[in-house]
Amino acid sequence: MSSSPSSPTSSPIHAPVQPKGVALGLTLGIVGAIAFSGKAIIVKLAYRHGVDAVTLIMYRMLFALPFFVLMAWWASRGKPPLTRRDWLGVIGLGVSGYYLASFLDFAGLAYITAGLERLILYLTPTIVVALGWFLYRRRINRVQALGMAVSYIGVLGVFGQEATQQGSGVVWGVFLVFLSAISYAVYLVYSGEMVRRLGSLRLVGLATSVACICCMLQFVVLRPVSSALAVAPQVIWLSVLNAVLCTVVPVLLVMMAIERIGSALVAQTGLIGPLSTVLMGIWLLDEPFTAGIAIGTALVIAGIFVFTRAASRA
Repeated sequence: MSSSPSSPTSSPIHAPVQPKGVALGLTLGIVGAIAFSGKAIIVKLAYRHGVDAVTLIMYRMLFALPFFVLMAWWASRGKPPLTRRDWLGVIGLGVSGYYLASFLDFAGLAYITAGLERLILYLTPTIVVALGWFLYRRRINRVQALGMAVSYIGVLGVFGQEATQQGSGVVWGVFLVFLSAISYAVYLVYSGEMVRRLGSLRLVGLATSVACICCMLQFVVLRPVSSALAVAPQVIWLSVLNAVLCTVVPVLLVMMAIERIGSALVAQTGLIGPLSTVLMGIWLLDEPFTAGIAIGTALVIAGIFVFTRAASRA
């Protein structure tokens, strides 16, 4: 759930980036990646208290909504109001990129480890490129294809180990999380024009606000309202932590990092995301860690690194 605002236009195009600015930008990007990766850990901790995905995501979005409304208002100051076409685009992107992607992710986490979930979501850039080839016949070069192949082999390796240990439910969980990655990739493919017209901060604030409302409406339709009060107190506090530390804060940190060092460098800081999720899963959730999982994780990170470098050069 992050976007890539353009670099500030007030800086000269060829002006060198100051070392302090680079250090701060890298720090912001790394902290943002780690904070966002903690979302899966918090969801898994909340599931231990008997809550279901519909209720859990409702609480996360309920607590996040005021921050995103404030973000949208701040970014909209002094700008023209949205047209009907703009609102339709915002609603469509909010449903695809944030509501569906988030709900499918939460649902899938009930069946698989946080580490495997993060590795699957890390494949999103490859899905974006695949959609570009399918929809617009954009060419995929050999190095990109190699990076994609290595990353998918890594995920399949970790999936095979987890399925052997935990059973057939892992297949359903992987399917749901992969659908989440596809849903967010669709958002990335179609959000380019909207970002240019509205600005990234305004679009993120509006689209996520739409997603928050969808998650709350989903709860009202599928669950009795009284059931919201029946959850354990730990679920409430974990949802507050998820909404603030793992949802709103990473979005702002990544945007500030991009403003300082550009999207290419920030994308490289995201390499720490899967590794941090795996380590936090071992530490906080007692998730298994074997040589096979280590090799699979290394393959995914290496494959995506090769893929993103090749894509940026292309």
